[in-house]
Amino acid sequence: MSLAYYEAKFSELNPNRRKGATSPHKIAMLLAVMELIEKDELQENRIYFDATLTEAFTRQFDKLKTSADRNNPHWPYLHLRSSGIWHHHPKPGQRENCAKMALSGPGAIHKHIAFVSLDDELFELMQSSFVRELLKAALEKNFKIDASSRKSILSEGDGWDWLEREAVVQDYFSMLNKELRSEPYTKAAHRRLLQSKLDNRSEGAIEFKHQNISAVLVELNLPYILGYKPAFNYQKSLKTTILAHLAGNQTEIDILHQSAEVEPQSNTGIVDWSSVLDHDIPERVHAAAEQKRPYLARKPNYAAKEANNRRLGEKGEEFVLQFEQYRLTNLGRPDLAKKVEWTSREQGDGLGFDILSFDPVENKELYVEVKTTNSGKYQPFYISDRELTFSQEMAASYKLYRVYEWRMKPRLFILSGAVDDYVSLRARSYEARFS
Repeated sequence: MSLAYYEAKFSELNPNRRKGATSPHKIAMLLAVMELIEKDELQENRIYFDATLTEAFTRQFDKLKTSADRNNPHWPYLHLRSSGIWHHHPKPGQRENCAKMALSGPGAIHKHIAFVSLDDELFELMQSSFVRELLKAALEKNFKIDASSRKSILSEGDGWDWLEREAVVQDYFSMLNKELRSEPYTKAAHRRLLQSKLDNRSEGAIEFKHQNISAVLVELNLPYILGYKPAFNYQKSLKTTILAHLAGNQTEIDILHQSAEVEPQSNTGIVDWSSVLDHDIPERVHAAAEQKRPYLARKPNYAAKEANNRRLGEKGEEFVLQFEQYRLTNLGRPDLAKKVEWTSREQGDGLGFDILSFDPVENKELYVEVKTTNSGKYQPFYISDRELTFSQEMAASYKLYRVYEWRMKPRLFILSGAVDDYVSLRARSYEARFS
């Protein structure tokens, strides 16, 4: 669902009306939820009927009430489920009773309902202050109060409003899904079509926004569109727009995950080995700090799934083996080319490297670790503690070959020495012991 859908939902909430007066209870409850999100007191899409919620409700209710209104927060907590965006989650064994109960008071809530959730997409949308202001204005329409201009509410420093960002994000994922399915498309055609939906944006501005989206996807451990180099100086609201899109389209996460697990194709035909090596390694950039709040119902981790795709790893190692044989032969050392060893296959994993090769200039052995991705060169990769330690201990003779764009026309770049000299490392798992 789009932001426009939720704006309509909020502006047509259908609150109880007595003698022409509008009951403020539903409006106050939704305002209370947004207040708690703004204060970072509601970090997960679980809304409990507790003191924190009822106190926030009272603050909002007191601003809207008339002398005839009573402070009964249980009413909207129960009756908002008719809106279609407010979902009751029954306690164990209470599903049938929850569906049938006479929705009477706080006792019924504590007995039957564990918590309430919003639509996942709506909860993600509410993380943006601009969206909250628009939804507050939409709620005001229930009282027939004139709302501020949607444009001024949703505009941000760079001039892109939320609905423009929403349109460009939807278009980006349309292209990405086509790319992952190997369906033809042209970026230029998509940009021209987008221009008709945006506020006079140039193709260059649209392309840069696509690069910003690539950066967010890299940080989320998701693949990005090849050719749209990540531009990490994006605004926070763009990430919220992307998270909202994914929350409302969870099947897209499944598609992205599946693309990391598909059986890799062999690269048939003659490889132009002279064009395989990319001398420009990714620059180290300052990424936005991760928020503690859990984002999505199903968290994406494309890099982890690729790391577990053994066949993809084997194909990449074979590719590097052949490249090393080409490199040494091209340097006039076909004798060394014949000695290049696929160590992980011959001796097994766990040594800290995959390929044993040679440096004929310095007359020494090289220990080569291979990491392969279907995505672009900025895609994060997984490295084990053993591999990292080996790279540090054997830095003078160690190289990590990053094979990227395997699905298209694979290339590689090389990191020489300790891996942590080039990348930021984030702990993702721990060994759990009882001793």
